[in-house]
Amino acid sequence: MGKVVAILGTLDTKGAEFKYLKEKVEEFGCKTIVIDAGILEPPYFEPDIKRDEVAKAAGVELNKLLEKKDRGESVTAMANGASIIVKKLYEEGKIDGIVSLGGSAGTSIATAAMKQLPAGFPKVMVSTLASGDTRPYVGTKDITMMYSIVDISGLNRLSKQIIANAAGAICGMVNAKVNAENEKPIIGATMFGVTTPCVTKVREILEKNGYEVLVFHATGTGGQAMESLIEDGIITAVADITTTEWVDELCGGVLSAGPHRLEAAAKKGIPQVICPGALDMCNFGPIDTVPAHYKNRNLYKHNPTVTLMRTTPEESKKLGEIIGKKVSEAKGPTAVIIPKKGVSAIDAEGKPFYDPEADKALFEALKENVKPPVEFIELDLHINDPEYAEFVANKLLELIKKWEGNK
Repeated sequence: MGKVVAILGTLDTKGAEFKYLKEKVEEFGCKTIVIDAGILEPPYFEPDIKRDEVAKAAGVELNKLLEKKDRGESVTAMANGASIIVKKLYEEGKIDGIVSLGGSAGTSIATAAMKQLPAGFPKVMVSTLASGDTRPYVGTKDITMMYSIVDISGLNRLSKQIIANAAGAICGMVNAKVNAENEKPIIGATMFGVTTPCVTKVREILEKNGYEVLVFHATGTGGQAMESLIEDGIITAVADITTTEWVDELCGGVLSAGPHRLEAAAKKGIPQVICPGALDMCNFGPIDTVPAHYKNRNLYKHNPTVTLMRTTPEESKKLGEIIGKKVSEAKGPTAVIIPKKGVSAIDAEGKPFYDPEADKALFEALKENVKPPVEFIELDLHINDPEYAEFVANKLLELIKKWEGNK
């Protein structure tokens, strides 16, 4: 049975282009399900899922959207409806990939739907916006953005080739399956350069015990990506060693993962070990980009494009309160492990961010806010000491064993 590709788009303004895309996908050997997320009557051909069905899925009536003539409201409604329909098609096993074409509105609608699909599920978006900042459209999902070069307005020699390339790409993707036999359970881990020795050692121990470890750079999108994979059920345990993104969320740094960081594993109830890795630093760009009200702080030029700012005792206390409360919501086996001799490579004694008072404020706030049954463990070690890493890895293995025994 052939693979099925969902083609999602606004057929009212780009009917000819989507018809050509459908023809090319089918020419390359895949079946199609066309979903119309436009508002007006579609020209050229009839979709498999019509625009009124998409609006209905969003809880609105198409006629009312037509009457209001509010472009923003219409785009939002159709994006919501398309997201619901695409997710349902995926859950029912009716589609193997998804492709779309669009300008700003079409890209917003299609990528909103694509974000509902798990990592690894083929997603191709041909967009006039693909050469700019694609983060609002891609987020933490593996959406392949293809720049359309010309506006998606009519078929010509160039646009036909690009659409054909997109068809070839999605058909190739849906047939590029990886053999899933004998795959190992996946553990997520978070790392910064200043916590690398710890994470490397933890990863090696976990891998020797039969696990596959995905290491995420704690740069905001890294933490968000890990949380997304946890929500998708791909990651089954977490060594959250580098929780530094919460500093940027609190202090206005450039690497925040947002206010929901540390929530996915807690809600899923999967085993996790939480460490205060790099909670001594907030991240900014080049030193001249540091906000004026921080100019007199303890700043460290990590490299020409990254400036680090040491957290104060007051900020450290607040971080301990926030993280302690987040962690205490955990529904699964969880442990918080404190390295009393420092949380990063530059927080050790004699290093630029050595500040026992700030560390003490952080640890005390964590201890006060972490509630049973979450374990709270303090070790008289530095985060990058091999003994600390060994303890973290072995504790996570213990929690996994406990969790599996209770399933």
